[in-house]
Amino acid sequence: MATVGEVMSTSLHYVNPTTTVGEAVALMAQHRIGSTLVMEGTRLAGIFTERDTVRALSNSHDAPAHEVSSWMTPDPMTVSPEDSVDSALKTMLDHNFRHLPVMQGGEVVGIVSIRDLARA
Repeated sequence: MATVGEVMSTSLHYVNPTTTVGEAVALMAQHRIGSTLVMEGTRLAGIFTERDTVRALSNSHDAPAHEVSSWMTPDPMTVSPEDSVDSALKTMLDHNFRHLPVMQGGEVVGIVSIRDLARA
């Protein structure tokens, strides 16, 4: 059975909590990614996704100027590289997520998307 570590992306893109929504969206567009990690130093503070962008824009006309900390999912659920693809997929489906940070030893080592898991 395949593991998360076999299918995850290790190319990580992140912002800090004070990054604006507009800056985060530009980063996501530039790298053609659907989410970005929100880091406070080496600590995972949250995840900011395409869905958060839509929610921000639909609730505030000046959302691009807001900090991502206002719209991110704080303290997101995570998986480990050793977790099975099936287990990670179940977590995503049960909680309606499309991206999960991958943690090992208290550090972010990757990110896995529902597309990565579906391909496996």
